[in-house]
Amino acid sequence: MRDTLMSTVLTPEDAGYEAATRLWNGRIRRRPAMVVTPVDAAGVAAAVAFAREQGLAVSVRGGGHNIGGTALADGGLAIDMSAFRDVTVDPGARTATVGAGCRLADVDRATQEHGLATPLGFVSRVGVAGLTLGGGLGVLTRRFGWTVDNLLAAEVVTADGAVRRIGRDAEPDLFWALRGAGANLGVVTSFTYRLHPVGPEVYGGLIAWPFERAAEIMDGYRAITAAAPRELAVWLSLLTAPPAPFVPPEWQGRKLCAMAVCYTGDPRTADDAVAPLRALGKPVLDQLSRTQYTGIQSYLDDTEPEGMHYDWRSEFLAELSGDLLGTMRELFADCPAPMADIGLLHLGGALNERPADDGAVGNRDARYVVGVKGMWPPGETQETRFREWVAEGGDRIRPYGLGRTYINFQGPDESDARVRATYGANYPRLVEIKRRYDPANIFRSNRNIRP
Repeated sequence: MRDTLMSTVLTPEDAGYEAATRLWNGRIRRRPAMVVTPVDAAGVAAAVAFAREQGLAVSVRGGGHNIGGTALADGGLAIDMSAFRDVTVDPGARTATVGAGCRLADVDRATQEHGLATPLGFVSRVGVAGLTLGGGLGVLTRRFGWTVDNLLAAEVVTADGAVRRIGRDAEPDLFWALRGAGANLGVVTSFTYRLHPVGPEVYGGLIAWPFERAAEIMDGYRAITAAAPRELAVWLSLLTAPPAPFVPPEWQGRKLCAMAVCYTGDPRTADDAVAPLRALGKPVLDQLSRTQYTGIQSYLDDTEPEGMHYDWRSEFLAELSGDLLGTMRELFADCPAPMADIGLLHLGGALNERPADDGAVGNRDARYVVGVKGMWPPGETQETRFREWVAEGGDRIRPYGLGRTYINFQGPDESDARVRATYGANYPRLVEIKRRYDPANIFRSNRNIRP
């Protein structure tokens, strides 16, 4: 097997296997039959061909950060893309070609050398491949759309072992499906993104108020985000203040209503852009200032440490109703988990201007995401209670949503019906493309489209 694949291969008997199969979500433990680490597209193709011949499911590990643990499949062949870490930036053409093993920090660091960026996520350790193939969202989404709206081309190894270079004019059906459901179609080895002038300095940070003022602050948030320019992204979170140096000691361990802010417009207008936030008055902390874009892209890293146990529920929203905001407050007031939170991601803007069938990602009517997020350490005696709170929260926010959710936020406990609902009217076309490119469904360690 090792001679056939010409790659590093680990099995459960090998040193290094345990580390290679450790996932960000420590609640999920899976044991593939082997972990293969190829160094080029030919090695990926050999691994895919081997798996197909042996009847093994193929999973792909980029960053291993998916909430559902899709990077690994029990008894399958896991392809570790960690050797694919090159980033090539063409500042004249405003493009970046990125290896599928890169983390967001790798891409942001390279593109910011030229004052450029593409919409990515908001935790720097996340893998760029999984983020992109599920659609991709972040603080630049309001200005420039989903990550896949900025994807120009990709190199992908399909189930037949072929290495294909695809784009809107090269195998357009496969490229269409890749933009939002790509984990179902093959192993992407590189992505080429469109870049935009952003940074290196932007304006942003955290601002927070006592949870006792949450009704007032959340009403303000609704009005501010409805009128905000696209250069301003404001994400709201109900959370318990951590024992961090930037939190005043008297507020550590207390419930807060906080906002994470990023303004990427003209620096001369930054104060005016955030003035409505400061007009809410008397925050317990205000860290809004000029800062590096790479700092904005990493300052939430510590909120999602590796190895903790996670459970999430989320919904896309077209609007923020008073009833939803009240439900969020009620849920958080009764939250038993000290490291859990309930949040709103601010999206409306560029993504809403494209047709619903522009890429499999769809969801062009989404203007916010609401999420109920649980986090606790391994061995927590109240894990069952915490998970019940997350599940109840998901049930209670669902009536206010669009019936769909970001595919990258779907955990292992969510049903296939949620996958079909998320892709909506795009699902039948996805099934046809999946049947054409992966009829045996070897790429099924994902939110699966069934041929």
